[in-house]
Amino acid sequence: MSSESKRKILVTSALPYANGPIHLGHVLEAIQTDVYVRYQKSLGNECYFFCADDTHGTPIMLAARKEGITPEELIDRVRAEHYRDLSGFLVEYDNYYTTNSEENRILSEEIYLSLKGKGHIAEREIEQAYCDTDKMFLPDRFIKGTCPNCGTQDQYGDSCENCGATYSPKDLKDSHCSLCGNPPVSRNSKHIFFKLGDFESYLSNWVEKGSHVADGVRKKLKEWFEAGLQDWDISRDGPYFGFKIPGETEKYFYVWLDAPIGYMASSLNYFKGDRKKFDSFWKDEKTEISHFIGKDILYFHTLFWPATLEGGGYRSPTQVHVHGFITVNGEKMSKSRGTFIKAEGYLKHLDPEHLRFYLAGKLGPGMDDLDLSFDDYTAKVNSDFVGNFVNLVSRVATSILDKLDRTLGSLDPEGKKILDELRNSESKIREWYETRNYTRVMKECSRLGDIANKYVNDLAPWIQIKSDAEAARKTVTVALNAARILSIYLYPVLPKSGEKVYKILGLNKKPEFSDLASDLEKTKVSAYEMITKRVEEKSIQTMLEENTLETKSAQPATTPAAPKTEGVLEISIEDLSKVDLRVGKIIEAGPVEGADKLVQVKLDLGLLGTKNVFAGIKASYQPQDLLGLTIVAVANLKPRKMKFGVSEAMLLASGEGESLSLFVPHRGANPGDKLK
Repeated sequence: MSSESKRKILVTSALPYANGPIHLGHVLEAIQTDVYVRYQKSLGNECYFFCADDTHGTPIMLAARKEGITPEELIDRVRAEHYRDLSGFLVEYDNYYTTNSEENRILSEEIYLSLKGKGHIAEREIEQAYCDTDKMFLPDRFIKGTCPNCGTQDQYGDSCENCGATYSPKDLKDSHCSLCGNPPVSRNSKHIFFKLGDFESYLSNWVEKGSHVADGVRKKLKEWFEAGLQDWDISRDGPYFGFKIPGETEKYFYVWLDAPIGYMASSLNYFKGDRKKFDSFWKDEKTEISHFIGKDILYFHTLFWPATLEGGGYRSPTQVHVHGFITVNGEKMSKSRGTFIKAEGYLKHLDPEHLRFYLAGKLGPGMDDLDLSFDDYTAKVNSDFVGNFVNLVSRVATSILDKLDRTLGSLDPEGKKILDELRNSESKIREWYETRNYTRVMKECSRLGDIANKYVNDLAPWIQIKSDAEAARKTVTVALNAARILSIYLYPVLPKSGEKVYKILGLNKKPEFSDLASDLEKTKVSAYEMITKRVEEKSIQTMLEENTLETKSAQPATTPAAPKTEGVLEISIEDLSKVDLRVGKIIEAGPVEGADKLVQVKLDLGLLGTKNVFAGIKASYQPQDLLGLTIVAVANLKPRKMKFGVSEAMLLASGEGESLSLFVPHRGANPGDKLK
């Protein structure tokens, strides 16, 4: 590829927060991004992969305080662990940096001052909860109390996990600081806001024109435009671990201001401070910037981030690729069930390329959630990876080649026809990699592997060699050339295996798409090296069992409290008759953008019609699992307006968090039936 035709691409994945270990959710995104980057590099494009740890905020400050170390010591340790685990899955970063860097501080200040100089910054007083004991303003998540809507105790200051209601911390009953337990007081504080509405026209144009985002993302963004873009609070009061805001006293940048700028800082660090090289990506529209993110941070990356870049004098991203979440065996990752799988635990027992292969087979360009079923994982890896691709190499590159002096022969017309059939898929495979439709790539490679394996099966070189060594040599030559083609196609997904196949073939280089044009003939082949082995179910079970034991041992031993019987409110039969309990059928269910715990459902209540409900049940139920479920609901609850919409009923459930269980009628219940 000539230097004139080379594309220049800067790629990032979302920054893992430095308050916990890498788990399979992080790994999914890292692999999806790495496959795209390796594909671009295999074409000869100038492509860079930058990432960093997201290191600022109150949780980091408090976690370090709890360990008795400085925040800097904490984030340095966690960053090393994160890089180790992500690299363990063969994710190859050009630079894995930190947001707590001098480059990030300088860029954040420059962009903020540019926004302020152009009139995009506002100031106003807001009322906040303050802890006199800890001498700090409390984020909503550090305030707990009793829900003002349903009366559930020990709820966060912004939303109730039980009923799904959202509210202000000052509305909580018996509110207290989650750090010391003392009631907070109210204090006014000046805060600094980014006037996002100033960029509404620019953002709308960016969203609608070109292929910056997928259609599903575009549709979601239209909802936010219709609701109106609100000013964004970009400041936090000290004490706070982060960058101080220039010209202010004890005011710090909110973590979401400097975190995405960390992409830029990581690249500036890699370019060794060369602003000309840096600007060639961040200011030149001829180059490409691609972000890979999860759908939970869509708002920040498709509204705040492009607006921040535009106001700061930089170009907007070329593309923002948004993926869904990962579930394990059909359920949300759960610590109690042992399916909250850490990267370190997986790598201890299983092959990282097996997960890359399996996830690639399920990854498309959309935001659909992806399920890791270990039964399916075992079957797919053993049949399609080992039984198809690896088998094509191992069956002809061992004892048969030994009898042929480990030398390939020439290709006859029939052999060339087989290889041309494999090469004819190049344009499709390239298109699918480019559009992140990896599942199509994997299906096509499986089909091509079947063609090559059928050719070998039909000619049976292990039989040919007994009577016609040269005929066997031709068959082996076709098989290994087919394996080389598949190695090129699969290299972005299976880099280690691809390099092993090349090494067996005597090729001391990484597979590249430019290699497709040539054939290997009359050349010496090296000794066979095992590419990978089959998945053993025992290894999976051991991993899951260890994960469960580790989770249990990490939980503090507690003595169950005796159930409280005092103070139970007695009601009359007349009071009970006021509650209209009905059977409802869930006919629609979906996630709520911006709410980690809420699910939005549509309830069929028979003659009462359909009602909309926001329920805080996402820790136990995924939307797709709720469709068609018959449940019990309070049908005459006064509608309450939430920031996501109006909730018109309440689902009945027992338990909390991941152990929450919806009430389900035993039998013969129809939508609208009244409970007696």
